[in-house]
Amino acid sequence: MNKMESHCLMCTQPLKITISWKMILTKQFSPTLCERCAARFAPSQSATSLYQYNEAMKDYLHQLKFLQDVALAKVFRQELYNRLTKEKAIILPIPMHPLKQQERTFSHTDELLKAAHIPFIQLLEKTTTETQSSKNREQRLHVAPLFRLKEGAQVEHKNYLLFDDIKTTGTTLQHAENVLMQAGAKNVQYFTLIEG
Repeated sequence: MNKMESHCLMCTQPLKITISWKMILTKQFSPTLCERCAARFAPSQSATSLYQYNEAMKDYLHQLKFLQDVALAKVFRQELYNRLTKEKAIILPIPMHPLKQQERTFSHTDELLKAAHIPFIQLLEKTTTETQSSKNREQRLHVAPLFRLKEGAQVEHKNYLLFDDIKTTGTTLQHAENVLMQAGAKNVQYFTLIEG
C-alpha cells in the first residue's frame, strides 16, 4: 500500500515499513525495532509478564528510565496492546513518588500504557522516594507501606490489574495489592513488562 521509513529505536538502523490496510484495520502499530534488536529480548514463560530480564532488557530500562528516552515507551506497545486491550479489570500503573517523577520528568509505567493506547487510572500514591532495587531481599520484606490510596479514591467491589515495568521479588506489587484489598477491592491481579 504505502512505504514509510523510520528508524529502530534501539540501534537507529533504518526500518522499511509497508503500511497496509490490515495494519490499519487490526490496530497494528508500526514496528519500532529492527529484527536484530527485537531478537535480543527473551519472551517470558509466565502469564503475568511479557519478557525476561536479560542484558538487552537492562539496556532498554536504563535508556528509558535513566537517560529519559520516553520514545522507547513505544517499543513494546503492540505486545502490551495485544495483552491488555481486552482486560476487564481496571488497570492501575504502579505510581512513582512525585519527587522522583519530577526528577525523571515522566512516569515510565504511564508512558508504556499510553503508547499502547491502554486506558488506566491512578488511585495510589507512592509514600517513599526509596527504590526497592536499592534494598536486599530482607530489607524489602520488612519495609513500611510503600503506597496509600489517593484522597477520595473508591475501590470497593472492583477488580484491578496492577501494571509495573518489572517484577523482581514482588514486594512493590504486594504492597499495592494490600492497600487495595484493605480498602475493599474485590480482586487484585498484576501484569508486568518484565520478570526479573
